[in-house]
Amino acid sequence: MKRYFLALVVALLLQACQSAPIVYSVGQITTPQGEILVWLYSDTPNHKQAFLQLAQEHYWDSYTFNRVINGFVIQGGCPDTPEGFADSPHLLAPEFNAGHQHIYAAFGAGRDDNPDKLSAACQFYIVQNPDGLARLDGNYMIYGHVIKGMDVVETIAKLPTNEDDEPLLPVSLKVRVIELNRSQLLSMGVPSAWITP
Repeated sequence: MKRYFLALVVALLLQACQSAPIVYSVGQITTPQGEILVWLYSDTPNHKQAFLQLAQEHYWDSYTFNRVINGFVIQGGCPDTPEGFADSPHLLAPEFNAGHQHIYAAFGAGRDDNPDKLSAACQFYIVQNPDGLARLDGNYMIYGHVIKGMDVVETIAKLPTNEDDEPLLPVSLKVRVIELNRSQLLSMGVPSAWITP
């Protein structure tokens, strides 16, 4: 009887494990204008991991989308400084071998003019130009793609700004990580080739 009971428990546990859906980490950026969801590419693991870590630490909660240029990009996170990012603990070597391009809705990491093209993981941007920005390919690091909320990006891109391209009314950020399953991602139009176990 004990063996039968043990076998039943093991079978039920195995069934529960097999039926639990696989979930994927997605970046969630909440602004006063609405929600933006970002798929983070697996073939840029260092940039993906840096984003996830900073989001889990609530790093961006005190920052804004501080550079908004309609027809170009919206950029958020730590602002540019005259000194650049030389002393930042968030610098990453580029992962250009992945070959991701600056197409509409591409998600990338900012950087200063350092010769090694190191990314500042503390700063991100979203390509809003409908024709993309091919001239930036291989110079700035793309490591994700907006899968929901480009209407929000378009709204932010059209906000009035000052001479430094900063919105006159601050666009606050709340960046988190949410978990979505395969069917949820497919329903948002995420290509199945991106969704690997």
